[in-house]
Amino acid sequence: MIKKSINKPIVSYEFYERLGLFLFISSFLSLISVSSVVAEPEPARTLIVTGNGMESIATTIAEVELGVEVKGKNAAEVQQEIAKKTSVVVNVLRSKDVEHLQTTGVRLYPNYEQVEQNSGQMILTGYTGSNTVSFRVSIEQVGVLLDDTVEAGASRVDGVNFTATPEAIFNAKKEALRKATINAQDRADVVLDTLNLTSKEIVKIEMDDARLEQPQPFARDAMYASEAKVSTPVVAGEQTVEASVTMQITY
Repeated sequence: MIKKSINKPIVSYEFYERLGLFLFISSFLSLISVSSVVAEPEPARTLIVTGNGMESIATTIAEVELGVEVKGKNAAEVQQEIAKKTSVVVNVLRSKDVEHLQTTGVRLYPNYEQVEQNSGQMILTGYTGSNTVSFRVSIEQVGVLLDDTVEAGASRVDGVNFTATPEAIFNAKKEALRKATINAQDRADVVLDTLNLTSKEIVKIEMDDARLEQPQPFARDAMYASEAKVSTPVVAGEQTVEASVTMQITY
């Protein structure tokens, strides 16, 4: 009996390669068609609003800068006189328990005068020297203390600035930020309510460091104080702390 052999069809490698390419192209085209019908998400709508806050606090501390100024013919004598008068002034300040007492400047310079008008020739006429100190004291004490230092030998008062205590300033900064935050939220609510829109969430918050405004400095003539029969009146003002907060809100 003769058996016939049956030849099975042989699939070539090229067939599989073409089939794979066909399937890849079909899948790619199907993805393009699907993505073309999917709607792109709408961009988030945001409102950016800034709020401001302000808090005023009473000043209770005076920052004073004063000193001794002397003129003379000899530099060494001028410097010696400054040292003597400054020592007396400093002792008075220490007896009053002032805070942060420190030297802020020591100067000694020559003085010249022109010999004849428009001649350009200058001659030495003497020297001027000064020594200045600064300190902090309560506002209730500063008026009397200015008079006492002038009587002790101080011949210049360069300025008096008023400030609140560090604790009061810290609390005022927090309150100003709180008010700024509420103000920003209120402004956003007004805008959205007017347009019949609803806020969703706050996605970003920015805040400026609270700014501290100094009250008007107090300046006076030291020579007037030496002639005064009553203590110099000093009236302190207020310090204002300002802050701002910016919010980005989706709706």
